[in-house]
Amino acid sequence: MVVAKKLKSAEDFMYHVYVHMNDVDKFVIFSGLKFSQFVAALEPLHHLLLLKHSYEDGSFNMHTQFDYIPEEEVSKFVKKATESKELCWIDFMDEKRLDQLTPMEQGELLYISHKKEPITSPFFNKLQNRFVYYSSDLEKMTKIYFRHLSDSDLLLANVLNSLIREKERSTGFWRRKVKSSIPSISPEFLRAYRSFTKDGALLSLYRIEKPKVAYGIEIRNLSEYSFPDEVWDDLNTILKNEHDELIYII
Repeated sequence: MVVAKKLKSAEDFMYHVYVHMNDVDKFVIFSGLKFSQFVAALEPLHHLLLLKHSYEDGSFNMHTQFDYIPEEEVSKFVKKATESKELCWIDFMDEKRLDQLTPMEQGELLYISHKKEPITSPFFNKLQNRFVYYSSDLEKMTKIYFRHLSDSDLLLANVLNSLIREKERSTGFWRRKVKSSIPSISPEFLRAYRSFTKDGALLSLYRIEKPKVAYGIEIRNLSEYSFPDEVWDDLNTILKNEHDELIYII
């Protein structure tokens, strides 16, 4: 059995992410997730209808009076989106579908941008959206509605695997050694740990050197925290508590 080094401070880990899943309403609250990580993990995204933003180079839809990002400009938008302290968007298939939205449906979109939740469903048949995305720098949180909740497992797995690949590339360069296989985790495997996120949990990724290279994810239940930004204020204190679960990635 691999014995993990006992870790005490935030700097001993590669990455921390707070996850709070509501599987009934099909949304997940993240803290520590970047917009660029989301896009890279779940690409390709189609067009994005901007409900709240500070981006100045978007296209304009006359029918809804909303700005939007055409599919071919999504990568450009991602690079500039960090300038938006608050960001809310919904994906859609093509502009013709925007022109079919009724006043009531447009009102529902405005409600989402203001209240960060839908009146009825966050998924619009005309738009065929997979996501509703909201993030706030002030609150240090991202709230995402998933049409298919399995996409949340795919998102987390791809983010973690990307961080692991990046770490292995950097260590492989200095050691002049090319690894034949890089540890990774599958969305299906990660799904088995959803229960820990129902009341909010911190996932902390780190690298294990011996007896062989592997990675670990410590999971700590944070049901006593109501606001994600508080997690980061107390991070080192939280990490002094024993983890509730440990996942090995070999």
